[in-house]
Amino acid sequence: MCLAIPARIVELDGPDTAIVAVEGVRKRISTALLEEAEIGDYVLIHVGYALHKLSPEEAERTLELMAEAGILQEELAELGEGTA
Repeated sequence: MCLAIPARIVELDGPDTAIVAVEGVRKRISTALLEEAEIGDYVLIHVGYALHKLSPEEAERTLELMAEAGILQEELAELGEGTA
């Protein structure tokens, strides 16, 4: 389905790249669309790009809703393709 999914930045990998993690899946993404990115930030990611920052509460709630709707595992599988 390829929806945007919340993830936490766990490593800054370069000037415009970071490693994010969600539910045990790690992925290298571009942070070029953000003004700034820091380790611990929650971001909404889509097709390898961080679109914007989220609060931890908003990220958690979005992941819960995705799980309840039965789409979280599908999105994690797509995210995990080509993991970092």
